[in-house]
Amino acid sequence: MDGPIPRVVSFGSFELDSHGFELRRDGERVHVEPQVLSLLLLLAQNSDRMVSKDEIIDAVWDGRIVSESAVAARVKAARKAVGDNGKAQSVIRTIHGRGFRFVASVEQSHASTLPAAAIAPEPVQTTDAVRDFRPSIAVLPFELTGERGSHDIVADALPADIIMDLARINWLFVIARGSSFRFRGADSDPIAVGRALKVNYCLTGAIERAGRTVTVQVALVDTRDGRSIWSERYSGPVEDLQGLRPEIERGVIESVLVRIPQNEVRHARGLPTADLDAWASFHLGVDHMYRFNPQDNASASHLFKVALERDPYFSRAMAGLSFTHFQSAFMAYEDDTERHVEQARLLAQKAVETDRLDPFGHFSLGRCSWLEGRLDDSIAWFDSATSLSPSFAQGIYNRGLVATIAGKAEQADRDLALALELSPLDPMAYAMISSRALTHLQFGDIGKAAEFGERAALTPGAHKHIKLIAAVTAHLAGDKDKAAEWLAHTLRDDPDLSTESFFRAFPFPEDAPRETLERAMRALGI
Repeated sequence: MDGPIPRVVSFGSFELDSHGFELRRDGERVHVEPQVLSLLLLLAQNSDRMVSKDEIIDAVWDGRIVSESAVAARVKAARKAVGDNGKAQSVIRTIHGRGFRFVASVEQSHASTLPAAAIAPEPVQTTDAVRDFRPSIAVLPFELTGERGSHDIVADALPADIIMDLARINWLFVIARGSSFRFRGADSDPIAVGRALKVNYCLTGAIERAGRTVTVQVALVDTRDGRSIWSERYSGPVEDLQGLRPEIERGVIESVLVRIPQNEVRHARGLPTADLDAWASFHLGVDHMYRFNPQDNASASHLFKVALERDPYFSRAMAGLSFTHFQSAFMAYEDDTERHVEQARLLAQKAVETDRLDPFGHFSLGRCSWLEGRLDDSIAWFDSATSLSPSFAQGIYNRGLVATIAGKAEQADRDLALALELSPLDPMAYAMISSRALTHLQFGDIGKAAEFGERAALTPGAHKHIKLIAAVTAHLAGDKDKAAEWLAHTLRDDPDLSTESFFRAFPFPEDAPRETLERAMRALGI
């Protein structure tokens, strides 16, 4: 399109306002996901021609690689928002194999149709592309202080490596190096960077050399309020700096995986449900999901459904909803466990089909296979999840737990120890620790098993199965009082807990580890 881009495009009873970034019908705002609105604006503002799929990807996804199905999904949602469909194509017409064209009769204006008093001041824009509502981050070049030397190159090389690692996290929008590396020295204020690049988070760093010692400081900052949500300091001999780089990279990735979702929950908690976008709903759902009780599981389920109403092709929300069905079956909240397992699998399969690169969907399928007793299949799905995201601590933990159930204790314990190292503040840390109690039972180290069992049960979030494992390991270690204490805690959580329900949740095969657990439970009266 030649000339200035119109502010308002009107067609039928609809108006698309590019400055207000909204769709209105008969003057009333219509809720539309940002990517769908971006697509509608792109097509409507170029109604005089066909818009190719490549142009759509450049504008709506900032040029990232996306599947044909992702484009088709957004077109379908755009049609639905304006009362069109794939058969009528009265607003958006498909040019098969090439692109799409906006065919509704339009009127274009460079002034708003809203009263002047309703027009808010416009923020400074740095890009025409409108992103989705995923958390976003810019990694800045690290600042050099102190003595100079051969280590100087790391100030750019280390954050460049971190950008590559973060780009593998598909729920996070990562600004490319070419844009973020423009901000150095006095220009690297996180709040200013956040405004310029429209990112929620900024990773900053500094490298200081003093004599033979080099220190690297890294901080993750919320650019919306300037709050530092994580920082770490690494130090060592300057000649060891190259060896320190992987440790720093891993520390950053681990912290991003845990701290950003936690911080997004902090922001979302203050919003009414009607104002939550798909990602905010998802993050709040995850926060409830990990509390492992019926009330929070129901809240999580509701929030994931809200997320899917906002974005029907949101694979992570599908996987989250699968998790709530898994939890209902695993914790036996209801009698109909088979239905929950079936629903969990259907949703997990749909999540993987929607986004095959999202490890959460593969993780969810692994959990379904676990409940169905197909342990080798379960481990394969967790392998798939961790190959997509090597720092995915929960994928590593679940692989370790299922390997424990399968009797592969040595392999399992390595995974469980790694998961705890990767995510020591994980909401499922109690389960990682408790699983190590089970591996040490198989090692024959009963004392260590009892230590892990009690430590897990004392960790916030521990549920009835964790407390029962603490009772069992204490009993096997000969501490009858401690065993009775943890058994009482277990039965307060679920008076009907039985050996059968435990082994439905943990489908151990008929072997020596299962016999050991069953014998202890019988002795405890379970």
